[in-house]
This record gives sequence, C-alpha cells and structure tokens, in this order.
Amino acid sequence: MVEDERLPDDPRALPPEVFDFVVNNELKRAIRSQNFLTLLVVQPTPRTTEGHRSELARELARVIGRVVRETDILSPSADGRLSLVLLDADFDSSMQVVDRLMTWVEHYEFKTPATFAIGAASCPTHGVDLASLRSAAASRTVQPRRAPRGSSNAQ
Repeated sequence: MVEDERLPDDPRALPPEVFDFVVNNELKRAIRSQNFLTLLVVQPTPRTTEGHRSELARELARVIGRVVRETDILSPSADGRLSLVLLDADFDSSMQVVDRLMTWVEHYEFKTPATFAIGAASCPTHGVDLASLRSAAASRTVQPRRAPRGSSNAQ
C-alpha cells in the first residue's frame, strides 16, 4: 500500500514504551503540583474486513496530531488503539477536546472507513497511575456533546 503523502507520520507520536515512561513522569508531576491530567484512548473499528486497527491508529495519530496542543502526548499502539494524554486538563475540559477531535475525524476521509470509540479517564479523579487510568478509560466510553453527522467516519 502506498503511504499517504498528505499527512506524514506525526513526529510527536511516541513509541508505546516511551509514551509509558513520559506519562508516568507527567502523572507524578500532576500529583505533586495538584494539576489534572486526562487520558483519552481511541479504539478504531474498521467497517470492512480489509482494515487493520494498527494502520488506523497510525493514520488517526497523524490526523489528531495536527489538532491537539504541542504539549499533549500521543501514541498509537500495536494493538490498534491510540492513547492521548491531555496535560493540565480536567475531565470536563477534555470533553471539549473530544468534540473537536470527533469533528476532525468526521471530516477526514480515512483509507479504511471506521468507527471510533473514545474512552476517557482523569487523574486524580479516576486514578493516579497509568494502569488505573487505562482501566478506567476502557470502561468509560464518552460521547461527543453534539450529535454526529449522518455520513460520518466516527460514531
């Protein structure tokens, strides 16, 4: 398959091991300084049998990397999820980011049509370590505050 030349890989997308290390340090900083931090986990599901979640996660990282802050941390994983950490963002503020991300996803034409589920968890509200935040995000799927468009890539 020819690589999409419109959006090169986002250089800010970290490998999973580096992501874990950086996020664990940011969690310590957030607790020490009494700031919030929110983990978003995006799970793409291809609408066709030809799609691969890991490819969708990398493509999603390219799209999302353009619309999040430079300080936010993102990482596509081998199992096809995209993790995004919003620094200094509480859970309610993060829902505004979810709305903005879903708008971008809806307007982007992915190589493989897909639906996207977003889980969210905030430190210290839902946990203070990466494992507990991942677990909380997996069990806490959030919906955008506005209704998605009819011919959307995302639901």
